[in-house]
Amino acid sequence: MKHQVTIKDIAEKLGVSTSTVSRSLKDHPDISVKTRNAVKELAKLLGYKPNLIALNLKNSSTNTIGLLVPEIDHHFFSTIINGIEEVAYQNNFNVLIVQSNESYLREVLNTQALLGNRVDGMLASFSKETKDFSHFQQLIDNEIPLVFYDRAIDKFHADIVVVDDYSGAYDAVNHLLNRGCRRIAFYSAPQHLLLGKDRLQGYINALEHHNIVYDKNLVYSCDTFESAVKISTSILKKVDRPDGVFAVNDLTAIGVMKTAKLLGIKIPEELKVVGFENSKSAGICEPELTSVDQFGYNLGKKAMSILLSRIKNESINYVPIKHVIKTKLMVRASS
Repeated sequence: MKHQVTIKDIAEKLGVSTSTVSRSLKDHPDISVKTRNAVKELAKLLGYKPNLIALNLKNSSTNTIGLLVPEIDHHFFSTIINGIEEVAYQNNFNVLIVQSNESYLREVLNTQALLGNRVDGMLASFSKETKDFSHFQQLIDNEIPLVFYDRAIDKFHADIVVVDDYSGAYDAVNHLLNRGCRRIAFYSAPQHLLLGKDRLQGYINALEHHNIVYDKNLVYSCDTFESAVKISTSILKKVDRPDGVFAVNDLTAIGVMKTAKLLGIKIPEELKVVGFENSKSAGICEPELTSVDQFGYNLGKKAMSILLSRIKNESINYVPIKHVIKTKLMVRASS
């Protein structure tokens, strides 16, 4: 099948942004005559044809926002959705929610479905499988405002709203060190995710500030309850087992605690555990879990507010911003 020439193709060949190409084709006065002519000539040469469906989407408002979520049943994402819907409701916007379920293929199909449903803008948190982001570029090429939340990538013309993962992790590990832990395991998120890298760096720096050498053998790729139970069964049986665990989310931390109890390891006397999320589960498990509050509701409200401002401004000529939500360590009985 012959590849249909896109705005992105023209932009790459000329070494300009997709927005410059888009405005050149519309004879926007902000673009020089020289650039406009160059774009039009190349478009003609390559046989570029405007996407009429995309143009129709751009020229009509549906007051609908597309929301891409990795997992709806995850407490953190459900609080984000609550914040998004609160702001949407106040501004007479509807929210169309789709779930990738951590699948790249489902994410691509869902993004295309949102385009087909004529969304005015999109809020996206991509799946753990996603490493090709061209489906998001398609939104930008069609001049649909995009805001990444929680899981973000900064190579697009899109706003970003994230948690301060570095300081949250630093505070969690620093707390364990202050409580006497010296051999702290880190159950981490995938390292291709920015949040995974930032939390690992917070973990490393907290250790260094206490003059403890970072041991990569204490870092495990583990971010679900099931995987935490599985690997903790062997980790906690070792002679040199950890005396503290910092987990990337609360369910992973609870998986550690459940396994420790089955092995007769007392919490917090023999093993101290800290999670990251401050979910409802943190307050009802036994013992109650110390956790980093990510303030998902506030994150959702901020992401939606930024997206609405882009939609109402009706201009793609803006400088994307990155907004960082501060975290707070909620100390409970597990540490």
